[in-house]
Amino acid sequence: QDLMHNFKMDWQFRSAPNGNIALTGEIDLPDSGEFTIAVALGRSYQSAATKLFQSLAEPFEEKREAYVRQWQRAVINPEFDFSSDTSDGGGEYRLSRCVLLAHEDKVFQGAIVASMSIPWGEAKGDLDFGGYHLVWTRDLVQSATALVATGQLGTPLRALIWLAAIQRPDGSFPQNSWIDGTAYWSGLQLDQVALPILLAWRLHKHDALDLFEPRVMIVRAAARLILRGPVTAQERWEENSGYSPSTLAVVIAALACAADWAREIGHNDAADFVFAYADWLAAHVEEWTVTTAGELVQGIPRHYIRINPTDPNEPDPHADANTQMLQIANGGGVHPARNIVGGDFLHLVRYGIRRPDDPLVCDSIEVIDRVLKHDLPQGPGWRRYNHDGYGQREDGSAYDGTGVGRCWPILTGERGHYELAAGRDPKPLITTIEDFSNQGGMLTEQVWDGPELPHARMKRGCPTGAAMPLCWSHAEYVSLVRSRHDGVCFHRVDPAYQRYVVNPVPNRFEIWTLRYPMRRMSRGKILRIILAEEASITWSADNWQRTNKSETMHQEKLNLWIADFPTAEWPVGSVFAFTIFWTGEQRWENRNWQISIV
Repeated sequence: QDLMHNFKMDWQFRSAPNGNIALTGEIDLPDSGEFTIAVALGRSYQSAATKLFQSLAEPFEEKREAYVRQWQRAVINPEFDFSSDTSDGGGEYRLSRCVLLAHEDKVFQGAIVASMSIPWGEAKGDLDFGGYHLVWTRDLVQSATALVATGQLGTPLRALIWLAAIQRPDGSFPQNSWIDGTAYWSGLQLDQVALPILLAWRLHKHDALDLFEPRVMIVRAAARLILRGPVTAQERWEENSGYSPSTLAVVIAALACAADWAREIGHNDAADFVFAYADWLAAHVEEWTVTTAGELVQGIPRHYIRINPTDPNEPDPHADANTQMLQIANGGGVHPARNIVGGDFLHLVRYGIRRPDDPLVCDSIEVIDRVLKHDLPQGPGWRRYNHDGYGQREDGSAYDGTGVGRCWPILTGERGHYELAAGRDPKPLITTIEDFSNQGGMLTEQVWDGPELPHARMKRGCPTGAAMPLCWSHAEYVSLVRSRHDGVCFHRVDPAYQRYVVNPVPNRFEIWTLRYPMRRMSRGKILRIILAEEASITWSADNWQRTNKSETMHQEKLNLWIADFPTAEWPVGSVFAFTIFWTGEQRWENRNWQISIV
């Protein structure tokens, strides 16, 4: 910061408590103007000194040649040079690709950290270990997918293998991890369980898996999604549990990929089973994530909301989006969920699950533009959601647990993908993202959208103290450039697009699981009970006047157990009551459930 002020180090302090001290030095330049600096790190003086002198023993030119040779992989293949789809001759596109490559660890290959920065690092102490130099599955897959878009397939494959290696036996992935795979935070996010399936499917379609076989990883992840969904313990912003439109979109797309792949290799029963679950999710998205009583924009009461909250430990299968209250993190307060909106629903179009001209999508676009959009000197920006507290404070000071969520370049990119899907040119938004970058071409997590504050160095549309560079921002930009070149969203999943947009498939089932114990369903659908272990279902549809017993069937490929109950002949108003006897443990569940037929 001192150097950025006037290119001189003239700040002086008598002490530096609770902070960090950087080692600096002054060089007395020789007449030649040339000098050599060698830096070595080690766990001991002897280790560092050995590395230092070994480095100095080799001529600099040899070191330079090796360095350049290693970076040759960053050179864009002319086939993937999309400079004409940018506004700066491809400069930011090429730089963004290099940024993504640089964030892959060189020891634990495939581990791509979210950022080498610490957000608002000037306000952090030595005990803030995490920062963004951790691996989030979501950010890693975004980075890897963007590299696929540029024709670079080696790093994405290593990333997929790294993910497969850290997958837990239950099919889930850590919320985030150190580069060696050690988990850091402990949250469960269903989109992070689904995204590795999408990456594997994409590499498969590019014939880029080489000898790696990801089927075990895919099967475990798909089974986890089915048993734990549709409620996620955390959505993509890692703040709330509930029914999230973005999470549901990713899960549906991933399951469609898994089913498509299963059908491709002849596992038709497994494909039908997974497709049926995805169809059920797709059929209920609006029921779970749309309000009909919104009050943000007069005349538009029906629109998608950011999330329909419910307890992740005991999810309400019929949570009412019109009446639920949402506790917003980072000091955002408690608000009716119907009045908290974000652009998360755009994922439904991005992945090919809803049409871009769907009236509900268009109305929701109008709402977020009225509530979240900011016109900045560089172009339009959008905040994550209203009342967001994660960002620079109003006076320009650092986020300290509370603040104001600002505009994210990522969201400008996501809007660009929507505009492309809607048949409009996203190049103005590509230009906007390019202009959001700093002098070095780095893209930030958030840009300042308040009044200019010279004393705090806050300029409209310029980076705040949030993470920079953020790989997700660079990845979104790269993907948008590729999407414009192709004329179609690079992230669109064709099996989902064909099934839910081109030739919509009707949903035949209503799903019951221990995580989704629904209490009512429409007559005529097939009730499907899905369990993790073998069981028998004792049930009655006439208030226990007659008792029936049904054995669960084994879905071998996913190692799940199912029982189907057609309801077409059951009268409206009847109640399906049942209990479970676990075959393996030879025990009753000791409770009954009821499902009303409506």
